[in-house]
Amino acid sequence: MTGPPPAVAATRLAVRRCLVGVTGPVTAAVSGGADSLALACALAFERPGSAAVVVDHRLQAGSADVAARAAAVCVDLGLGARVLSATPLPFDANPHGPGRVDLGQGGGVTVRKGPEGQARAARYAQLDALEGTVLLGHTRDDQAETVLLGLLRGSGTRAASGMAGVRGRYRRPFLDLSRATTRQACAEAGLTPWEDPHNDDEAYTRVRVRQLLGALRANGVDLTDGLARSARLLREDADALDALTTPTDEVAELLVMAPALRSRALKAWAEQQCGLALGSAHVDALRTLVEDWRGQGPVALPGGGVVAREGGRLAFRT
Repeated sequence: MTGPPPAVAATRLAVRRCLVGVTGPVTAAVSGGADSLALACALAFERPGSAAVVVDHRLQAGSADVAARAAAVCVDLGLGARVLSATPLPFDANPHGPGRVDLGQGGGVTVRKGPEGQARAARYAQLDALEGTVLLGHTRDDQAETVLLGLLRGSGTRAASGMAGVRGRYRRPFLDLSRATTRQACAEAGLTPWEDPHNDDEAYTRVRVRQLLGALRANGVDLTDGLARSARLLREDADALDALTTPTDEVAELLVMAPALRSRALKAWAEQQCGLALGSAHVDALRTLVEDWRGQGPVALPGGGVVAREGGRLAFRT
């Protein structure tokens, strides 16, 4: 008896492992691209009767047709499918707050700027409303790009640790698979992916990073595996440091911490106060209030709040 083709088998195995211990509804987030179609195909085999949801951001002409075709493919695969419309939200209309994306249970807070980030915020607002487990089709290539973006932005260990395989209700089965594998799985399954023109638009930093990695690969230098391994190691380090960190506004407590813990304690405390994510520049400014106090004025935070040093404490004011 002949088994499934290699790439199809790899995607099925990844989804099977990802769903160990998972009960209740499972939904694949589908765009129509190769990664998400391969995900839908594998889920339909591993968990018949599961669901797929296609989010139409209406960013491009004909997006409704693209979404409808993706949903129809999912139905043909045996999944219950529906299309949700999610116009990218301006920051002041984002239900998660200005520039904020809450990535579900235990997902934390991330600031995303520009139309791509606003689309992401709108997408997660829709996905957060679903029941059960949600599968996302990010691959090892996506992970490598995310790590490199974090490094280029100088955002610290957490940002450079990439995407978590499991984060609250969200799971990413394909983080150990290449983008080429998902494309091959679609070809083996007779599926024709949609090619998003935004994936070639150099206005997006991620596209330029993708092109850089592709150019290096073409010249015999493939950073994808190394960056993905770095993501796993950095995430373990970041998780360990976070577990040792207690947010505080007490200057004396902060000064006796190791610098890595001090930065985390300040970041966590300030984010609790303002409800938004802090960048490295904000954290550095807060550290100056603690480490190099010379009577300077308050530090401005996202959302309009400020932090001032008052005696031996930090005080947040709106």
